[in-house]
Amino acid sequence: MITFEDITAARERIKGAVCCTPCLPSSSLSELTGMQIYVKQEQLQHTGSFKERGARNALMQLPNDQQKRGVIAASAGNHAQALAYQGKLLGIPATVVMPKFAPLMKITNCQKLGANVVLHGNDFGEARAHAHEIAQEKGLAYINGYDDPAIIAGQGSLGIEILEQVADVDLVIVPVGGAGLIAGVALAIKTLRPQTKVIAVEAENVASFSAALAAHKPTCIDAQPTLADGLAIPQVGANAFELAREHVDQAVIVSEEQIAISILRIVEMEKAVVEGAAATSLAAGLSGQLKEFAGKRAVLIFTGGNIDPNVLSRVIERGLVADGRLCRFTAVISDRPGGLADLATQIAATGASIKQVVHDRAFGSADISHVHVQCTVETRNHEHVAQLRAHLKSRGVETYDSK
Repeated sequence: MITFEDITAARERIKGAVCCTPCLPSSSLSELTGMQIYVKQEQLQHTGSFKERGARNALMQLPNDQQKRGVIAASAGNHAQALAYQGKLLGIPATVVMPKFAPLMKITNCQKLGANVVLHGNDFGEARAHAHEIAQEKGLAYINGYDDPAIIAGQGSLGIEILEQVADVDLVIVPVGGAGLIAGVALAIKTLRPQTKVIAVEAENVASFSAALAAHKPTCIDAQPTLADGLAIPQVGANAFELAREHVDQAVIVSEEQIAISILRIVEMEKAVVEGAAATSLAAGLSGQLKEFAGKRAVLIFTGGNIDPNVLSRVIERGLVADGRLCRFTAVISDRPGGLADLATQIAATGASIKQVVHDRAFGSADISHVHVQCTVETRNHEHVAQLRAHLKSRGVETYDSK
């Protein structure tokens, strides 16, 4: 079990090699959530996530002979990049085993940093088992990205920084995957300011921390695909869990839809790009599960910004759909000249904007005088969508949800 002294020592050890990231107030997110929001911007680290803190601390404590042989880790991406980068700075060879679903950008970045990247397994558990096999075969030191005591201590430095940057903070919302980050941060915060609440937030498809709390021990869950791929750990670490459950005040679970909307809100309001794991902190504030903290001073940890541009595009579109700002429906209109033009006129009359129209003559109804038109439309919100559908109905245009 690590101590607060381990965290303070780690902070001194990594100083100069890891950024002290800004923790800035956000008026827009404060208005949105009803809390006084500050954002700890760990996406601004060199490799785009908080993982550099633990990686640097762990690497510096290895014996000289082990540093020469090298290290290995299993990671969905951020720990791998942090280990590769800090290993390069220290001259320590790094091998990283990633699941096959790891984002392409993270794979490419690790390779650019000089790491030996091995893709293996359909999930993190399979990647980790393979990494242990390679470690034994080649004499490499396996560094657990969330349960190694040196990793936890390094991540804890983030908690000290938050308390130095935000006076009288009431709560800190921490995304949870393997629980290494929240274990270190919670220990630091509860040691220095016990009255500050530490809130864990998980994606509903990978809620392994909540499962461990219910079982009173780490338990393996059936993890499902999630936008928060950085949290896709089917079982929390034993060391991390023992520490975290002692200091965490509340656990919140958010949906995939809430994560998508949060990514969209952060892009629009904060002008920042974050990955799904980071967006869960805002999703917690928007979920309605923290109403008792209205008006309180809250820190959201943006844990990382390593999201693939193609994934970001799809996530933003999903967020727009969830937000009622993009909708799709099928309208049944006359197949005579002017039918489509009239439909476009009626949609425009409500203030909606057509993004795409697709005719479906072959698979429509038996009435060949009518055609089915699939419309993708930009709207303001869900209420606007309902107004659009009601207006079309009043004009005799039948609509139904597109599959």
